[in-house]
Amino acid sequence: MSGLQPAGDCAAKPALATQPKTISVNGVVISRAAIAQETQNHPATKPLDAMQAAARALVVRELLLQEARRLGLIPAPIADDAGRRETDDEALIRQAIEQEVVVPVADRDACQRYYVANRARFRTPDLYEVRHILLAAAPNENSGRAQASARAEALLEELARNPAAFAALAETASACPSGKTGGSLGQIGPGQTVPEFEAALSGLPVGAIAPTPVETRYGLHIVAVDRRIDGRDLPFDMVAATIAEFLTDRVQRTATRQYLSILAGRADIRGISLDATLQPLVQ
Repeated sequence: MSGLQPAGDCAAKPALATQPKTISVNGVVISRAAIAQETQNHPATKPLDAMQAAARALVVRELLLQEARRLGLIPAPIADDAGRRETDDEALIRQAIEQEVVVPVADRDACQRYYVANRARFRTPDLYEVRHILLAAAPNENSGRAQASARAEALLEELARNPAAFAALAETASACPSGKTGGSLGQIGPGQTVPEFEAALSGLPVGAIAPTPVETRYGLHIVAVDRRIDGRDLPFDMVAATIAEFLTDRVQRTATRQYLSILAGRADIRGISLDATLQPLVQ
């Protein structure tokens, strides 16, 4: 029989993808070249998602530029401390938002209420003075993990009999460079160790050797938490300016989304739908 497929089978195959729709804003076409170039600013796991995000960003940009011109704004670019200067289009977008989206600065009472409701955010982190013995084993090495676990149990039994042997055992058994200093990691805080190790610290006994190993991506750790230094609440006056900036920025973002939604609602946008939540895709 011939290896050629019957005509009917060929006809049953999905048709080739149609050409992408032309995207325009009030008759102004967003070119495919411009979308392709903008895509680099919108990383995504799927190329199509990146292209759609880029297209939406350019649609929002065109909306704002058209509105700025309708308002009769004249570009007045500004430069930052590093000497970087806005383009005329960037200036027009900024000026349009500054003129049309006016929000109040968060007052002291609003900042005080936010501070009281979110006290945990305004606290210095707990610090720990820690020693450990690392028995290295990769997460996907089942036999290596089993050996490390058995070795950890043997070391814990030995330490139960003689806790003072920790430094010597760290020097001979630990796969971490800290073994040369008795396993000491010094004083550590958030972000200074891997997340698994950090998460375990708050639940470990202070002043004693933890009865079970801590597992991380690097292996099993026998841990001694020598000291915990509790964090402290930061006074309101120390964080008031930060809170005011955060609250004002949040209101500004919400107001900008609403403004963009209004512009989009009265514009003739073709070839793409903007997100219902319309994020402000401007700097």
